Amino acid sequence: MAVLLKLKRLAHADGLPLPAYQSEHAAGADVHAAIEAPVLLTPGQRALVPTGFCYEIPPGHEMQVRPRSGLAAKHGVTVLNAPGTIDADYRGELKVLLINIGAEPFEIKRAERIAQVVIAPVSHATFREADELSDTLRGSGGFGSTGK
Repeated sequence: MAVLLKLKRLAHADGLPLPAYQSEHAAGADVHAAIEAPVLLTPGQRALVPTGFCYEIPPGHEMQVRPRSGLAAKHGVTVLNAPGTIDADYRGELKVLLINIGAEPFEIKRAERIAQVVIAPVSHATFREADELSDTLRGSGGFGSTGK
């Protein structure tokens, strides 16, 4: 099901492509770096990279910002707060918080595909305090409690 997503191009995105799906059944659309000069990410360094677009996300949806698997596998460059959430009421520029967890410096160039965005439905919960919760086989087991 396609969701209409309006976007506004900012001046520093002049000439950059719109976000795009790279295959017929891709879940994420790639977004590009809207930078004037290359940004060098040394190992352990992070950078907030502008994409040059603002979005109007429909109510009841969010935009998730996720790493590109190729950047992560080949260079150790990933989205620090993955998945990042862009709320439907945010109208500012989409910026991607990248970090280099690899062993070598990585240069981000203008128009490079730096992340992917997924549009997903959002459910709102009603929070209600309770004295007891129902029992499950797992119970209160936390990290690693279900096996390796």
